[in-house]
Amino acid sequence: MNLRSNRFVAFIATTCALLVAALAILASAQRAGGAGPQAQIDPAADPVKGLVERLDVERYKATIKGLTQFGDRRQGTDRNRAAIDWIEARLKTYGCTNTERIKYEYRPPPPVAPGRGAGQAAAAAGGRGDAGTAVGGGRPRGIRTPTGVNTDPNRQPDLKLRQLNSQPTTPGPREEVYCTKIGATRPDEMYIVGGHMDGHGWGEAANDDGSGTALVMEVARVLSSPDVQTERSIRFILWNNEETGLNGSRAYVAQRQDLQGKEDPPGSRRYPEPKWLGMIQHDMMLFDHGMPRADGTMSKEQRPEADVNIEFQASSTFSAQSQALAWVFEKANEQYATDYPARVSSHMTNTDSGPFQDVVAAISLRENERGTEIGNGWDPQWHQPTDLYVTYADKDFRLGLNAAQTTLAALAQLTGAKLKN
Repeated sequence: MNLRSNRFVAFIATTCALLVAALAILASAQRAGGAGPQAQIDPAADPVKGLVERLDVERYKATIKGLTQFGDRRQGTDRNRAAIDWIEARLKTYGCTNTERIKYEYRPPPPVAPGRGAGQAAAAAGGRGDAGTAVGGGRPRGIRTPTGVNTDPNRQPDLKLRQLNSQPTTPGPREEVYCTKIGATRPDEMYIVGGHMDGHGWGEAANDDGSGTALVMEVARVLSSPDVQTERSIRFILWNNEETGLNGSRAYVAQRQDLQGKEDPPGSRRYPEPKWLGMIQHDMMLFDHGMPRADGTMSKEQRPEADVNIEFQASSTFSAQSQALAWVFEKANEQYATDYPARVSSHMTNTDSGPFQDVVAAISLRENERGTEIGNGWDPQWHQPTDLYVTYADKDFRLGLNAAQTTLAALAQLTGAKLKN
């Protein structure tokens, strides 16, 4: 069988597996009477509910707060390296002790040559094309306000934070940390759960992406508990260099893709890189205050109709599998999230699930659609000095918690999680 045939067989097998999982989850919901967040479900009969209830908004907030002690955690700085060490130490306290690191070199690309087309430059940077369409992100609608990355330290009025963020980035070696929940019966199969820990803009990167990093860490905390068993493996990874072009996740794919499913040593039942079943990214989870007003201002309150956006990329090789995975997460949200619903959309762009989308089912959870909403000014804190812990209210943090509930519930169902007797 040639390589093309092998890929086709893998494509069909993955699609069927995800569809079977989605049907099983739907059947479970129907047996529970279509139970939604208000329904009473016996924790003994529904271990997923018991696991989701171990998530707590105050713990989630505390983890975000802990990350902000390192300022914006810009890659290539001492504060970034200190944050990686802190994340690893926390994961170990949760019981996720088999931590490892991906190591790679980051060398910035050369500056754009003078006279290069604006559309080409925007596409290379992951921005908008010539027609004002976000690359990979669909056609923008509604009111749009300017966005960009703040590079002016003087726009940060907090002198202590300004000093913390003052060390500039330098090229060179980079690291990112991960740990793995080993499956009890299928350790050779794995879901990858990620969020990027680096940021920039002279703030605290509380939302982008402290909120996603904290979400991954909180899900890792619950599932790494000694009384929790999963049939399949789960890898929790905190990417570096997302803000410079997804370099950390690209390095992971380049280094680990060909190692999938290989037992080492043979007969040991140990799989350093289990076969990828899906990749789930979390990037900016807190701020869904709606579209800007005509004058460019935003509502200070989280909108009542806020939702968790679950994105897949319709133009990707694994579009069908990714869509099936997205609907599994949407159904998990419907069953187990306490406050905010989820919405599936077909444009996933500019985040660490991108390097995976043509090799495995890949989705991204967000506060808003990345291309058509965040990329068009719907979050005024994006890459700005105002991306601070104190900027966000409890309703904002609860949106992030609901995304965590969604991911934990879906993963528990997909991996066969249960509580040990």
